[in-house]
Amino acid sequence: MSEETPGFEEKPDVPSGDAAEAAESTEDTAAPAGDANSTPAADAGLTAALDQARAALSERTADLQRLQAEYQNYRRRVERDRVTVKEIAVASLLSDLLPVLDDVGRARDHGELVGGFKSVAESLETVVAKMGLQQFGKEGEPFDPTIHEALMHSYAPDVTETTCVAILQPGYRIGERTIRPARVAVAEPQPGAQGKAEESEDADTSEKDSE
Repeated sequence: MSEETPGFEEKPDVPSGDAAEAAESTEDTAAPAGDANSTPAADAGLTAALDQARAALSERTADLQRLQAEYQNYRRRVERDRVTVKEIAVASLLSDLLPVLDDVGRARDHGELVGGFKSVAESLETVVAKMGLQQFGKEGEPFDPTIHEALMHSYAPDVTETTCVAILQPGYRIGERTIRPARVAVAEPQPGAQGKAEESEDADTSEKDSE
């Protein structure tokens, strides 16, 4: 029977340094295999997230453009309403001044616009002109029912269409807005005058042909 040497124990086999390094290298090489297998899934996830971000950006951009268009329309509408309200207010004020302007015009026609009254009247006319008031209506112009109001009617042999032969009250407008039509006396061609004129022209033509 053999005797064991006291103080010594039997130890398990330990790999040498080279063997340990080889084992670690094998483990490091094997580890990325799992990452390589998961790369397509990760790329798919990133692509899906990018698509979602692009879709969200496109939606927000469309919302911003729609809000900007609505704001521009709102600004134009407010500006248009502001101009309209201003025109209505000015037209209302000037309408109240028209009788005064009529008195000034009559005084001028009768030679009574003199002295201090003349200065005041001219200042008033200057102010209303700056506010956009324009006078219209002249004798001899064709009658237009959209801007003329006929108060007197007659026939005349020397007109070929309905014509304003007298301005009883001038008309006034602001821009394209008529605040009072011109009140006029009109004359129409004499009944039968057109037929006689045509007969006379035919007769003259026949005489020239016979010659």
